[in-house]
Amino acid sequence: MRRVVRGFWGPRQEPAEELAARWSTMLQRFAALLPEAAAGRAAGAQAAGRWRTAPASGPAVTLRPEAAPLLDALRTAREADPWAAANGTSLRLLADAPAPGWKVEIAALAGGTPDSLPQSLVATITSPDGAAPPDAALLTAVAEVWDPDHGDVGDRTVTAALKQEAGFKVGTPSVGWIGYLSAGRAARVPADLRAERAELPNGGLLLTLAPPGDTAAVVEAYETLRRSGALEPLPRPMNRPAL
Repeated sequence: MRRVVRGFWGPRQEPAEELAARWSTMLQRFAALLPEAAAGRAAGAQAAGRWRTAPASGPAVTLRPEAAPLLDALRTAREADPWAAANGTSLRLLADAPAPGWKVEIAALAGGTPDSLPQSLVATITSPDGAAPPDAALLTAVAEVWDPDHGDVGDRTVTAALKQEAGFKVGTPSVGWIGYLSAGRAARVPADLRAERAELPNGGLLLTLAPPGDTAAVVEAYETLRRSGALEPLPRPMNRPAL
Protein backbone atom coordinates (compact mmCIF):
# COMPACT_ATOMS: atom_id res chain seq x y z
CA MET A 1 0.00 0.00 0.00
CA ARG A 2 1.15 3.52 -0.74
CA ARG A 3 0.44 6.31 1.76
CA VAL A 4 1.62 9.92 2.05
CA VAL A 5 2.43 11.77 5.27
CA ARG A 6 2.51 15.54 4.75
CA GLY A 7 3.00 18.85 6.49
CA PHE A 8 2.61 22.37 5.08
CA TRP A 9 3.41 25.81 6.45
CA GLY A 10 3.92 29.39 5.33
CA PRO A 11 7.11 31.48 5.06
CA ARG A 12 9.68 30.77 7.79
CA GLN A 13 13.29 31.73 7.19
CA GLU A 14 15.72 29.22 8.67
CA PRO A 15 19.48 28.73 8.22
CA ALA A 16 20.82 25.49 6.82
CA GLU A 17 22.07 24.47 10.28
CA GLU A 18 18.55 24.58 11.71
CA LEU A 19 17.13 22.67 8.77
CA ALA A 20 19.82 20.00 9.18
CA ALA A 21 18.85 19.58 12.84
CA ARG A 22 15.18 19.18 11.90
CA TRP A 23 16.03 16.66 9.19
CA SER A 24 18.26 14.65 11.52
CA THR A 25 15.64 14.42 14.26
CA MET A 26 12.89 13.43 11.86
CA LEU A 27 14.94 10.78 10.05
CA GLN A 28 15.90 9.17 13.33
CA ARG A 29 12.27 9.10 14.44
CA PHE A 30 11.15 7.66 11.11
CA ALA A 31 13.84 4.97 11.31
CA ALA A 32 12.55 3.95 14.74
CA LEU A 33 8.93 3.91 13.54
CA LEU A 34 9.63 2.16 10.22
CA PRO A 35 12.57 -0.16 10.93
CA GLU A 36 11.92 -2.42 7.93
CA ALA A 37 11.78 0.53 5.55
CA ALA A 38 14.13 3.14 6.95
CA ALA A 39 16.81 1.27 8.86
CA GLY A 40 18.38 -0.70 6.02
CA ARG A 41 17.62 -4.15 7.38
CA ALA A 42 17.88 -5.72 3.95
CA ALA A 43 21.55 -4.74 3.81
CA GLY A 44 22.37 -5.78 7.35
CA ALA A 45 23.23 -3.86 10.49
CA GLN A 46 26.21 -2.11 8.92
CA ALA A 47 23.93 -0.14 6.58
CA ALA A 48 21.29 0.62 9.21
CA GLY A 49 19.94 4.13 9.19
CA ARG A 50 21.36 5.20 5.84
CA TRP A 51 19.59 7.48 3.34
CA ARG A 52 20.38 8.32 -0.26
CA THR A 53 20.00 11.77 -1.78
CA ALA A 54 18.09 12.16 -5.06
CA PRO A 55 19.31 15.47 -6.46
CA ALA A 56 17.87 17.08 -9.58
CA SER A 57 21.37 17.04 -11.01
CA GLY A 58 24.73 15.67 -9.96
CA PRO A 59 25.64 12.43 -8.18
CA ALA A 60 23.62 10.91 -5.35
CA VAL A 61 25.20 10.68 -1.90
CA THR A 62 24.53 8.09 0.81
CA LEU A 63 24.48 9.50 4.32
CA ARG A 64 23.54 8.73 7.90
CA PRO A 65 20.84 10.79 9.63
CA GLU A 66 23.29 13.06 11.42
CA ALA A 67 23.43 16.84 11.34
CA ALA A 68 26.87 17.19 9.71
CA PRO A 69 26.26 15.16 6.53
CA LEU A 70 22.74 16.56 6.23
CA LEU A 71 24.13 20.08 6.49
CA ASP A 72 26.52 19.28 3.64
CA ALA A 73 23.63 17.93 1.56
CA LEU A 74 21.52 21.02 2.24
CA ARG A 75 24.38 23.37 1.36
CA THR A 76 24.96 21.47 -1.89
CA ALA A 77 21.26 21.68 -2.73
CA ARG A 78 21.16 25.39 -1.90
CA GLU A 79 24.22 26.16 -4.03
CA ALA A 80 22.66 24.31 -6.97
CA ASP A 81 19.45 26.37 -6.78
CA PRO A 82 19.81 30.15 -7.16
CA TRP A 83 16.27 30.64 -5.87
CA ALA A 84 16.73 28.60 -2.68
CA ALA A 85 17.39 31.58 -0.43
CA ALA A 86 13.95 32.99 -1.24
CA ASN A 87 11.83 29.92 -1.96
CA GLY A 88 13.45 27.44 0.44
CA THR A 89 15.98 24.65 0.18
CA SER A 90 14.74 21.49 -1.49
CA LEU A 91 16.08 18.11 -0.38
CA ARG A 92 14.87 14.64 -1.37
CA LEU A 93 16.01 11.46 0.37
CA LEU A 94 15.33 7.75 -0.19
CA ALA A 95 15.72 5.06 2.46
CA ASP A 96 18.77 3.03 1.49
CA ALA A 97 18.38 -0.76 1.20
CA PRO A 98 14.90 -1.20 2.74
CA ALA A 99 13.40 -4.63 3.31
CA PRO A 100 11.52 -6.20 0.36
CA GLY A 101 8.21 -4.48 -0.39
CA TRP A 102 9.15 -1.31 1.48
CA LYS A 103 10.12 2.11 0.16
CA VAL A 104 10.36 5.50 1.86
CA GLU A 105 10.90 8.76 0.00
CA ILE A 106 10.99 12.08 1.87
CA ALA A 107 11.08 15.46 0.18
CA ALA A 108 11.05 18.86 1.85
CA LEU A 109 11.12 22.48 0.76
CA ALA A 110 11.96 24.56 3.81
CA GLY A 111 13.72 27.62 5.17
CA GLY A 112 12.42 30.14 2.64
CA THR A 113 10.04 33.09 2.66
CA PRO A 114 7.97 32.95 -0.54
CA ASP A 115 4.61 34.72 -0.31
CA SER A 116 2.66 32.20 -2.40
CA LEU A 117 4.52 28.88 -2.36
CA PRO A 118 3.99 26.86 0.83
CA GLN A 119 6.90 25.21 2.58
CA SER A 120 6.35 21.47 2.85
CA LEU A 121 7.44 18.03 3.98
CA VAL A 122 6.08 15.04 2.05
CA ALA A 123 6.95 11.45 2.99
CA THR A 124 5.76 8.75 0.59
CA ILE A 125 5.72 5.30 2.14
CA THR A 126 5.14 2.06 0.25
CA SER A 127 4.56 -1.04 2.37
CA PRO A 128 3.72 -4.69 1.70
CA ASP A 129 0.11 -5.84 1.81
CA GLY A 130 -0.89 -6.50 5.40
CA ALA A 131 1.65 -4.12 6.92
CA ALA A 132 0.30 -1.40 9.20
CA PRO A 133 2.66 1.58 9.43
CA PRO A 134 2.07 3.74 12.55
CA ASP A 135 0.32 6.59 10.74
CA ALA A 136 -0.50 8.69 13.81
CA ALA A 137 3.05 8.44 15.14
CA LEU A 138 4.52 9.34 11.74
CA LEU A 139 2.36 12.46 11.43
CA THR A 140 3.13 13.34 15.04
CA ALA A 141 6.85 13.20 14.21
CA VAL A 142 6.35 15.56 11.27
CA ALA A 143 4.24 17.92 13.38
CA GLU A 144 6.64 18.02 16.33
CA VAL A 145 9.80 18.37 14.25
CA TRP A 146 8.64 20.79 11.54
CA ASP A 147 5.82 22.66 13.37
CA PRO A 148 3.62 22.92 10.26
CA ASP A 149 0.38 24.81 9.81
CA HIS A 150 -1.49 21.64 8.84
CA GLY A 151 -0.80 18.09 7.74
CA ASP A 152 -2.38 14.75 6.95
CA VAL A 153 -1.96 11.06 6.19
CA GLY A 154 -3.82 9.72 3.17
CA ASP A 155 -3.55 8.24 -0.27
CA ARG A 156 -4.77 8.83 -3.83
CA THR A 157 -8.17 7.31 -3.07
CA VAL A 158 -8.77 9.82 -0.27
CA THR A 159 -7.69 12.75 -2.44
CA ALA A 160 -9.94 11.62 -5.30
CA ALA A 161 -12.93 11.28 -2.96
CA LEU A 162 -12.37 14.74 -1.49
CA LYS A 163 -12.16 16.26 -4.97
CA GLN A 164 -15.23 14.50 -6.31
CA GLU A 165 -17.49 14.61 -3.26
CA ALA A 166 -16.42 17.72 -1.33
CA GLY A 167 -14.93 20.07 -3.91
CA PHE A 168 -11.42 19.89 -2.47
CA LYS A 169 -8.83 21.86 -4.45
CA VAL A 170 -5.17 20.88 -4.45
CA GLY A 171 -3.08 23.47 -2.62
CA THR A 172 -5.65 24.14 0.11
CA PRO A 173 -5.63 22.62 3.64
CA SER A 174 -7.06 19.15 3.94
CA VAL A 175 -7.18 16.02 6.08
CA GLY A 176 -6.75 12.34 5.38
CA TRP A 177 -7.70 9.46 7.65
CA ILE A 178 -5.47 11.34 10.10
CA GLY A 179 -5.04 15.11 10.18
CA TYR A 180 -2.94 17.66 12.00
CA LEU A 181 -3.95 21.26 12.71
CA SER A 182 -1.78 23.99 14.22
CA ALA A 183 -2.91 25.74 17.40
CA GLY A 184 -4.76 28.48 15.53
CA ARG A 185 -6.67 25.93 13.48
CA ALA A 186 -7.24 23.63 16.44
CA ALA A 187 -9.12 26.44 18.18
CA ARG A 188 -11.70 26.29 15.38
CA VAL A 189 -12.37 22.54 15.53
CA PRO A 190 -16.04 22.02 16.47
CA ALA A 191 -16.91 19.98 19.52
CA ASP A 192 -19.13 17.63 17.53
CA LEU A 193 -16.39 16.46 15.15
CA ARG A 194 -16.13 12.68 15.21
CA ALA A 195 -12.46 12.07 15.88
CA GLU A 196 -9.93 10.80 18.36
CA ARG A 197 -8.03 13.88 19.52
CA ALA A 198 -4.48 14.23 20.81
CA GLU A 199 -3.06 17.63 21.73
CA LEU A 200 0.64 17.98 20.97
CA PRO A 201 3.20 19.98 22.99
CA ASN A 202 3.27 22.75 20.36
CA GLY A 203 -0.47 23.37 20.87
CA GLY A 204 -1.43 21.62 17.66
CA LEU A 205 -4.07 18.91 17.43
CA LEU A 206 -3.77 15.41 15.95
CA LEU A 207 -7.10 14.06 14.70
CA THR A 208 -7.62 10.37 13.99
CA LEU A 209 -10.69 10.49 11.75
CA ALA A 210 -11.05 7.06 10.13
CA PRO A 211 -9.23 3.81 9.34
CA PRO A 212 -7.45 3.63 5.98
CA GLY A 213 -9.97 3.03 3.21
CA ASP A 214 -12.94 4.74 4.89
CA THR A 215 -13.20 7.67 2.51
CA ALA A 216 -16.79 8.49 3.52
CA ALA A 217 -15.74 9.33 7.07
CA VAL A 218 -12.84 11.44 5.80
CA VAL A 219 -15.12 13.40 3.47
CA GLU A 220 -17.58 14.01 6.31
CA ALA A 221 -14.81 15.24 8.62
CA TYR A 222 -13.34 17.45 5.90
CA GLU A 223 -16.69 19.13 5.29
CA THR A 224 -17.23 19.68 9.03
CA LEU A 225 -13.77 21.20 9.47
CA ARG A 226 -14.09 23.38 6.39
CA ARG A 227 -17.42 24.82 7.59
CA SER A 228 -15.85 25.63 10.97
CA GLY A 229 -12.98 27.58 9.40
CA ALA A 230 -10.34 25.10 10.61
CA LEU A 231 -9.25 24.48 7.00
CA GLU A 232 -9.24 28.10 5.88
CA PRO A 233 -6.26 28.71 3.56
CA LEU A 234 -3.45 30.98 4.69
CA PRO A 235 -4.00 34.51 3.37
CA ARG A 236 -2.28 35.44 0.11
CA PRO A 237 0.27 36.85 -0.02
CA MET A 238 1.40 34.68 2.88
CA ASN A 239 3.09 36.56 5.70
CA ARG A 240 3.29 34.00 8.52
CA PRO A 241 3.98 30.27 8.87
CA ALA A 242 0.63 29.29 10.42
CA LEU A 243 -2.96 30.50 10.70
